[in-house]
Amino acid sequence: MVENRPVLDFLAHLVLALGVALVAFPVWIAFVASTHAPTRFLTGLVPLLPGDNLVETYRTMLTAGISTSGAPPVAGMLWNSLVMAVLIATGKIAISLTSAFAIVYFRFPLRQLAFWLIFITLMLPVEVRILPTFEVVAGLGMLNSYAGLTVPLIASATATFLFRQVFLTIPDELTEAARIDGAGPMKFFRDIMIPLSRTNIAALFVILFIYGWNQYLWPLLITTDDGYYTIVAGIKRMAEAAESDPKWNYIMATAMMAMLPPVLVVLAMQRLFVKGLVETEK
Repeated sequence: MVENRPVLDFLAHLVLALGVALVAFPVWIAFVASTHAPTRFLTGLVPLLPGDNLVETYRTMLTAGISTSGAPPVAGMLWNSLVMAVLIATGKIAISLTSAFAIVYFRFPLRQLAFWLIFITLMLPVEVRILPTFEVVAGLGMLNSYAGLTVPLIASATATFLFRQVFLTIPDELTEAARIDGAGPMKFFRDIMIPLSRTNIAALFVILFIYGWNQYLWPLLITTDDGYYTIVAGIKRMAEAAESDPKWNYIMATAMMAMLPPVLVVLAMQRLFVKGLVETEK
């Protein structure tokens, strides 16, 4: 029987509360900064209570942007980031599902070599191969396009490895039963493997969505048209305003809006996300 120790419970809750406060305090400061006039922060003093410019600041950023720093309206940048994150997440999952299925269930020459060649690409992230990747994308005319933002980032060795491990846990009896029932490879994949991998797909989608949403270097390199700016790159451009002081209230308002979509995705898929990470058997 577990003993009831009020002191230990109090200390545990105190540590948790302090941890939450430590994590949430910078977010609160960013929110407060977005509600004050830009001149308020030029003095070096940071207020701790919200100001009276909340509606004006957020309306300005959503509809007009900051012309002095070349930042377009935030609504367009949010849409670009959303398209990029969704395409990267779904593309990675689709390619990784099919490649893992082929590696596990098809017998072809050099099958294991193909898997390890895919796995070795983990040592070559986009930052390492950024110059040749940029040259290829530019040569294909994909600068300032959604294809240029997403295609070089779609392949995923990590997701392929995870789905391979999931497929290896599927009992052989299930495969034999599907074959006896006359299910072909793609029907078996579509009707059995994908439903069994639903929680793992959800967990990976959350991780890959956040990965795509937070991309910084690649969008900054290949987008020169403000119609394709992503929200993260937009924040960077606003912070480097030429010949003027950064307008921190607008920058912090943009940062607050940039945090909302990933938070909403995590909250909406929280149950499947946790289940997909801890589930070990089918």
